[in-house]
Amino acid sequence: MAELRTSRLLLRPARTGDAAPLHAVFTDRDAMKFWSTLPHDDIAQTEAFVAAMINADRTQFSDFVVEHEGRVIGKAGFWQIPEIGFIFHRDTWGQGLASEALRALIRHGFTDLGLARIIADVDPRNAASIGLLTKMGFAETGRASATIRLGDEWCDSIYFALPRPQDQS
Repeated sequence: MAELRTSRLLLRPARTGDAAPLHAVFTDRDAMKFWSTLPHDDIAQTEAFVAAMINADRTQFSDFVVEHEGRVIGKAGFWQIPEIGFIFHRDTWGQGLASEALRALIRHGFTDLGLARIIADVDPRNAASIGLLTKMGFAETGRASATIRLGDEWCDSIYFALPRPQDQS
């Protein structure tokens, strides 16, 4: 899997040593508030997550660790291609880094992976992700209730899609 570079970011394949810096993200209740799992209780959970990223079937997953100024700040990529997902350390929010990472991922999806469209599944309470996806050109395609259970809570979904641009057909 190739690396993706932007003016400020490096999106690269996961390495075993990424568990410790990603653990800071995966234990943060605010960062994990709308994620598809509960916050990690111990480093072993994050190590297993990173191992799964490293050993993932590349026909189904294209997942990257995101670095800014040499520091791991989160992860972004495709899960069950063509679904996009991302999570970043809270201290990077509001700096445009998620937008920059998503632009690189979208380009990768259409150019390198040859996708016809990119999709996203977002908790309706996650206004920041909804705003980011909308800014990137994603449009809502549907809604569903009680799609995932996190702990004792059932969460709903809003589905988004971004079709391949005409000039990239």
